[in-house]
Amino acid sequence: MTRWGMVFDTDRCTGCGACVVACHAENNIQTVGEDEARKGRSMHWLRIERHYEGTFPDVKVRFTPVLCQHCASAPCEPVCPVYATYRTPEGLNAMVYSRCIGTRYCANNCPYTVRVFNWHDGEWPEPLERQLNPDVSVRPAGVMEKCTFCVQRIQDAQSLAKDDDREVGDGEIQTACSQSCPARAIVFGNLEDPASEVVRLARSERSSQLLEDLGTHPSVFYLRGGE
Repeated sequence: MTRWGMVFDTDRCTGCGACVVACHAENNIQTVGEDEARKGRSMHWLRIERHYEGTFPDVKVRFTPVLCQHCASAPCEPVCPVYATYRTPEGLNAMVYSRCIGTRYCANNCPYTVRVFNWHDGEWPEPLERQLNPDVSVRPAGVMEKCTFCVQRIQDAQSLAKDDDREVGDGEIQTACSQSCPARAIVFGNLEDPASEVVRLARSERSSQLLEDLGTHPSVFYLRGGE
C-alpha cells in the first residue's frame, strides 16, 4: 500500500523561497511578469504564507508553505464537470490536463486556494526553452494547474525499483521542494509505511493539518514551531 504525504517543519522554515523557485523549474511553471503580478495574478503551485506571533517588540515571524494538500476527501473532485481531477490509488489528487476545460469550479471549491488557472500561453524565447523539464508537459492556456507532488519523480523512482525487483526505499523519492530546502524543513514519503520518516513526524505531538475541521483529510502535515 502506498499513500504519498509530506511534512513541513515550520520551526525550521526560514521563508527563503527556494522551494517555490525549485517548483517552478521542475514543473515548467510560467512566470507572469511584473505587470501581471501588480494585478494580483500568479501561477505559483506553492506559496509561502507569513504569520506574526507576539506583540512588539517581541514579535516572531512564522512561515507556512501551502500547496495542494492531496486530500482523501478532496472538495475539488466532485464539482469537476469533465472528471479532469481524481484521486489515484497512491493518494495523489491528479489532473488530466487534456480533459480540463478550465471551468475553475475546482479552484472555487478548494478551501486552501492552491489551484491556479493558466490564463495565457507561456513564452520561452531561445535559448530559454532549454530550461524546460522534458519529463513534464508544458500546459496550454485554459486549464487548471496545481502541485502534483512531482509525480514524474515518483514514477521514475518506481520504474527503477521495478527494474531492480525491489520496493522504493524510504527517502529515495524527493520532490523538487524537499530537495531544494536548505533548512531540510520538508520531508516526503509513504504514509502507509509505519517505519518511514514522514510517518514518524506526522505522528509527532507538534503535528497538525490545515483546516482540519473541514474533514478533507489532507496528506500534508505541519509541525508547529517551538517557543
